[in-house]
Amino acid sequence: MELVVVTAGTSDPSSTRMLADRTAQKVAELAGQRGGEVRVRVIDLRELATEVTTALISPMVGPKLEKAIAALREADGVIAATPVFKAGASGLFTSFFQVLENDLLIAKPIVLAATAGTARHGLVVDDQMRSLFGYLRSMVAPTSLFAAPEDWSDPALNKRIERAALELLLLMESDFASKVEWRSYNHEDSNDFAIDLDSDLMRLAAGGS
Repeated sequence: MELVVVTAGTSDPSSTRMLADRTAQKVAELAGQRGGEVRVRVIDLRELATEVTTALISPMVGPKLEKAIAALREADGVIAATPVFKAGASGLFTSFFQVLENDLLIAKPIVLAATAGTARHGLVVDDQMRSLFGYLRSMVAPTSLFAAPEDWSDPALNKRIERAALELLLLMESDFASKVEWRSYNHEDSNDFAIDLDSDLMRLAAGGS
């Protein structure tokens, strides 16, 4: 199975990358114990910053961004991790997911993770990130991850990582996305709400008579 890690950490070393890597390592470890194999690929958004910005303001998609999109399309599971800045997910993180096709991540199992300099930002994952991936119709694991500086020495963080990793692995093993007909769930190419622009009502609304 293919596991893709998307990390928006900006420093080197990065605590965000560290949290994502530890989670991915645990997923691979648990898979091995169950007789499976997980290959991990990492998308480091620092390397895509220019191409993400370009894609926000134009239809141009650079080669690095294309490669990242292809990896996500083939992924069986995703770990999405961001640092928290000013009580919100990183702008680079949200911009990356905003430039993706709306239907790219439908039914993809995802673990959400965030790091911050204070525990006061602990609700950012469930309050902000979960709604974004809800719109993208991803299968977000019940357990989300958050780490402030004091959490790294707390055994409870390892327990949360293991729980989230197992949830993600079980979702990946279920192959849920391939067992559901997602065509009717797609955001694009839907004619359910077709509008007749030639009707009397629409001409009136547009200022005609």
